[in-house]
Amino acid sequence: MTGLLVLAGTPIGDVEDAPPRLAKELAEADVVAAEDTRRLRRLSQALGVAPTGRVVSYFEGNEVGRTPELVEALQNGARVLLVTDAGMPSVSDPGYRLVAAAVDAGVRITAVPGPSAVLTALALSGLPVDRFCFEGFLPRKGGERSARLRELVAEPRTMVFFESPHRIDDSLTAMAQTFGGERAAAVCRELTKTYEEVKRGTLAELAAWAEEGVRGEITVVVSGAPAAAPAAVDAAELARRVAVRVDAGEHRKEAIAAVATEAGLPKREVFDAVVAAKSAAPGRA
Repeated sequence: MTGLLVLAGTPIGDVEDAPPRLAKELAEADVVAAEDTRRLRRLSQALGVAPTGRVVSYFEGNEVGRTPELVEALQNGARVLLVTDAGMPSVSDPGYRLVAAAVDAGVRITAVPGPSAVLTALALSGLPVDRFCFEGFLPRKGGERSARLRELVAEPRTMVFFESPHRIDDSLTAMAQTFGGERAAAVCRELTKTYEEVKRGTLAELAAWAEEGVRGEITVVVSGAPAAAPAAVDAAELARRVAVRVDAGEHRKEAIAAVATEAGLPKREVFDAVVAAKSAAPGRA
């Protein structure tokens, strides 16, 4: 019988945000795979629990080699707990490779939901939250960063990025140049920590603010591209579109309403266009 892989969220700042189940999982896991074993030790002490299972490191530098070892333990029935330094494993942190390998091996996987910098920043930003996308860290090199941003120029959803304090100035400047300086955004730093700060404004304003230097762990939230205004349609074209629908069997009233919706215009304007086209038709006085 195979074991169980548990993905556990850890605090992004305030240790009191740790999910209650985390201490229980730390105490019961056969193997605890941690991004940083020293941070895990401090977290365990803060939670008043001591892992009883084997503790191993699992970080970017060794996850390729360590993944088969952990999958083997899972296949032999072990309960493996995966934690990263902050937030949920595999979200811009180690974990994806192990999850994918566990899925391929037919191992059961569950999660201990916990704090998320992505969702916390999104909620605090004051920007639309009905639709959003997470873009992680932008490329470090300027040319690659600009290319990635150009791919997102027309993205209509609110975007969430992670960024380091050493690159936030350049990234905000690049965003202002690519998306436009008037695009609304928010820079959230040190979330849930003592010096938590959320700076809201346009990308141009935030880029200027960041020139003085920004410290801490940073999440950037940028509003999506504004909806494009409907292309202008002249009266003759409006009348033609109504005529096509009527010829296809649609009642004129419904055809006018449908064309008005498509063009983003009042129904009266489309009706007037139809009447004008009929009056200008050959044979009319």
